Amino acid sequence: MANITLYELPGCPYCAKVIDKLDELGLEYDSIEVPRAHGERTDVEEVSGQTGVPVIVDEEHGVDGMAESDDIVQYLEETYGA
Repeated sequence: MANITLYELPGCPYCAKVIDKLDELGLEYDSIEVPRAHGERTDVEEVSGQTGVPVIVDEEHGVDGMAESDDIVQYLEETYGA
């Protein structure tokens, strides 16, 4: 099981940006597809306090529910980049 979990919505350009960075860095991650309706996104809301995606959880580094694609990409680069 991967240490990183990504909450995403297929077709979301912000999610794609995070996925591209995960792939670029060769990181394994679990993907959880959230429903289209914000009102049904209880899983991601429990983790991050909001219903937007993308959101990551990185258990190994104590990250519980980081949102905002730019912040996530920066975090991944700083934590796992060369």
